[in-house]
Amino acid sequence: MDREQLKGVVFETLRGIAPEVQLSQLEPGTPLRDQVDLDSMDWLHFLMGLHQKLHVEIPESDYRQLTTLERLLDYLGKRVA
Repeated sequence: MDREQLKGVVFETLRGIAPEVQLSQLEPGTPLRDQVDLDSMDWLHFLMGLHQKLHVEIPESDYRQLTTLERLLDYLGKRVA
């Protein structure tokens, strides 16, 4: 799966949690949770959705690494088979 496909899955999952978000306006280097105003439960549901769709384990210890869209895509890209 290439980066654009991963981005599509991330956006699809994000839409399920926060349908009001303007995905085209997300900045790759800005903290994602701040841009879409996700609380901790929404963030957890988002990460669980990515786990289900991509079959990627995301340990809780890695959550702090997943701050921006760019970092999230890098992380997922290394783990998707």
